[in-house]
Amino acid sequence: MAAGGSITGAEARRAVRNAGAIAASSIIGRGVQFAWQLVLAPWLGVSAYGIYGTVGAMMAVAASLANFGMGPIVIRDVSRHPERAGKYLTSTLVLQTLLALVAYIGVNLAGLAYPGEIQAYVALAGISLIIDSLGNLCNDMLLAQERMAVTSAVTVGHILLLTALAAIALLGGFGLTGVYIATITAGAIRMAALWLLVGVRPVWPLDRAIAWPLLVNSFPLALSAFLSLTYQHIDKFMTTAFLGTTGTGYLTAAFVIIFGMVEVLNTTVLLALYPMMSRYYGDGRSPMFGFIVEKLSFFNPLISLPIAVTLSVYAVEFTSIIYRNTFDQTAGVLRILIWYAVVTMVAAVLSRGLVIQNRQRLLLRLRAAGLVANILLNLALLPTLGVTGAAVASVSAEIFVVLLLLRNFHAEGWGWRRVAARWLRLAALGAAAALVMVVLRPVHPLLGIGVGLACYGAGVFVGRILAPDDWDLLYRLVAAMPGGGHVLKYWRREVKLSW
Repeated sequence: MAAGGSITGAEARRAVRNAGAIAASSIIGRGVQFAWQLVLAPWLGVSAYGIYGTVGAMMAVAASLANFGMGPIVIRDVSRHPERAGKYLTSTLVLQTLLALVAYIGVNLAGLAYPGEIQAYVALAGISLIIDSLGNLCNDMLLAQERMAVTSAVTVGHILLLTALAAIALLGGFGLTGVYIATITAGAIRMAALWLLVGVRPVWPLDRAIAWPLLVNSFPLALSAFLSLTYQHIDKFMTTAFLGTTGTGYLTAAFVIIFGMVEVLNTTVLLALYPMMSRYYGDGRSPMFGFIVEKLSFFNPLISLPIAVTLSVYAVEFTSIIYRNTFDQTAGVLRILIWYAVVTMVAAVLSRGLVIQNRQRLLLRLRAAGLVANILLNLALLPTLGVTGAAVASVSAEIFVVLLLLRNFHAEGWGWRRVAARWLRLAALGAAAALVMVVLRPVHPLLGIGVGLACYGAGVFVGRILAPDDWDLLYRLVAAMPGGGHVLKYWRREVKLSW
């Protein structure tokens, strides 16, 4: 562990419980969403799925304006000062409702750049921006209270309801129009459930001493999120413009897989640990904060790398099974775009660290640089490489952003040189596993995957990829987990447990 402190038993158990609740809901929810997308894509066809992907990308970018980056600020502040929860809820209710209306107008204006069919779907789908914004206010409050089990249950219920309603709409022959109506209906039910469960009510009148700093402090984060999401989805916007909705359909089919992987393996953990990381940061002198960031920035690629290697080597086999050979060009996109998932997980950890340090303005500049790089790369590569060029542009731009983050992130207990050296060893291990998979691929895909992953797992132990303090941290977290005592009967380490 870090020399400057240790995680208490209560903190560890709470973090594990929170991560477990969010991870469980994400695995279930994202699993349902992923399965639904696999059904939806061939059901709609490549071109219609391209429209769906383009509209969805526009909604994601517009949501950054509706939310305005207030969620992390509210969670951070209310977790430190829970007595102010009602006043914060009033401020977000007023501010984010107005911002959602502005976002709806803005996304419809942006839709004018596309054909009339896309414009109509944007106008309909955009209603969800307002409804979701009202629900997110209470969701943030629940997260600040570390009631992750409640938010997780609502999330799973919302996804199941949305999927069921959308399937009914499609079976009824209502097409994409029915899908968006189902989205609006499910969002309204989610909003009502969260307002009933939050246990906090707005405290009137509006406290300008909270509202104004919230708006000012959130602005760099909102602009950063806008730029981040724009560059995350710029490939879809530009692919639709350059290649049409068919090319976007192939790209969206690959992106669904990437997004699900990031959400399950990275977003859930960061969301669960965010309140604890905020408390440990304190006045900025605690090395425990930097220690946690360093470990997260290594554990994420440690877990995601074998998945990325497998999907990259066996992209053709994977896409032919899940999309039933209807999205033939998706394999080439997935083989490259899967590496975006690995890189963006590291970027997300460092970005969250900058938010906790209240360095949103720096994060804004870095994301702006990433967006410019992404646009320039798409302009250069789309005309020559087609839809594959969009994947190359996304991965290259995200690597550029990570390098900028590494250069600019500083904290007690954090050492980027230590992390970089370990990343290199991990990359060498991943390359060896990939080589095994490539050699065994002609024999049988399952053999190649099994042996390759076994080599990776063995390499983690033999190559000493994990440092002693990594094992100590994992040992402590296992001890804090429900049923962890049973594991410790067989796993022994010379670690003094305080719980």
